[in-house]
Amino acid sequence: MAAAPFVPARCGCLPRRGGGFRNGKHGSVGSTSYPSSSTAPCPSSSSSSPPPLSSSSSSSSSSSSSSSSSSIGISSNRNYHGFRAQAMSTTTRGTSPRGTTTLKNEPDHLLVLVHGIQGSRNDWLYVEAELKRRLGRNFLIHASSTNAYAKTFDGIDGAGRRLADEVTRVVQKTDSLKKISFLAHSLGGLFARYAVAVLYSASASLTDQSEDYSSTSSNLEKSSSKQGLIAGLEPINFITLATPHLGVRGRGQLPFLLGVRFLEKLAAPMAPFVAGRTGAQLFLTDGKPNKPPLLLRMASDCEDGKFLSALGAFRCRILYANVSYDHMVGWRTSSIRREKELVKPPRRSLDGYKHVVDVEYCPPIPSDGPHFPPEAARAKEAAQNEPSIKNTVEYHEIMEEEMIQGLQQLGWKKVDVSFHSAFWPFLAHNNMNVKYEWLHNAGAGVVAHVADSLKQQESSTIIAASL
Repeated sequence: MAAAPFVPARCGCLPRRGGGFRNGKHGSVGSTSYPSSSTAPCPSSSSSSPPPLSSSSSSSSSSSSSSSSSSIGISSNRNYHGFRAQAMSTTTRGTSPRGTTTLKNEPDHLLVLVHGIQGSRNDWLYVEAELKRRLGRNFLIHASSTNAYAKTFDGIDGAGRRLADEVTRVVQKTDSLKKISFLAHSLGGLFARYAVAVLYSASASLTDQSEDYSSTSSNLEKSSSKQGLIAGLEPINFITLATPHLGVRGRGQLPFLLGVRFLEKLAAPMAPFVAGRTGAQLFLTDGKPNKPPLLLRMASDCEDGKFLSALGAFRCRILYANVSYDHMVGWRTSSIRREKELVKPPRRSLDGYKHVVDVEYCPPIPSDGPHFPPEAARAKEAAQNEPSIKNTVEYHEIMEEEMIQGLQQLGWKKVDVSFHSAFWPFLAHNNMNVKYEWLHNAGAGVVAHVADSLKQQESSTIIAASL
């Protein structure tokens, strides 16, 4: 398959007081030139080598400034020495073609909240109120309602398309919007990843078919954009909370099974009966044996959609992951890490953000993945027909590595959360988005960290636009 664009994260991340950096030098992160990516076949067993990834980058530095409670740090090698690091600079990559002026007192930034499995928009009541208080009137906060309750079992692709349609309707109703961000919890993160690929494709197709839309100035403006857009808007933040990006198959990926191999063996064949098409997709057993599972295809640009390019269009991508006590989603899958990359984090929370224990910036890594080699097809068939421990482990190990190979081509900011000191630590999964304030209020520090991340990107956007 053709390689997806090599896209670094451009998260403008201010260091926490008394903190260090992890995984890389402190300082500025440059802007990157984004090569166009042609649609490639989905990961296949083809032995032909894809063209190497290329990127051109120019770095710009920004001096460190006095930080308030919005200082959200990135640590390096877990060395917690008292120094202040430079903020990572961000560069505007083009603006939304919806115009350069904003109607007075009208929001210009759409923030879409996406709930998880068997959830509803009510799962965001606390977060919505808190973000409105913290972010101000520039944001239009929309809690998605199109995939409520049992609709989350219809498949990641089906739910993703519905979400894309819902976002399109919101954008069409609000002329002042110029930017867009997503905040998704649990399974909602996968819905959002699929939806942005649908919306990204729609934006790209406007350029190719501008003559068909010449009747309105709005569509002419949309077609003139040189950068990737999401629903015709400039993509800013893509944030997930405890999302199973690598699925839930494999040891420890579905924590409530307690790592018992016998239970994990039974979970995969039972998943479609319990959670429908979504269950099969989460366990990577969807489709015919010779076809890559959906989550693997979503780690690439393929004929199903430009999944990686759509994610790469966002200025900042942030993963919040529970280190422990999350009964639904394991640390590895929610932080897109290999087992050997899981290092015991600090137990002390960052200043001002209770239960947020570590922040790591992971720069992009060039890769020719993901692939779906012949041995993966054989392992998938064996896992579907004879789901023994040996067969399922072999298949998952292949798939997990290939998905990581694909997703690591983008830069990510990874935020580790630990509720070990909370009164009810086993509620970690729903603490992330404070599902019920009276029960899950331990997650208030996480919400504060999310809000400050959004504010920081908003501020950097305004500064860059004024230069």
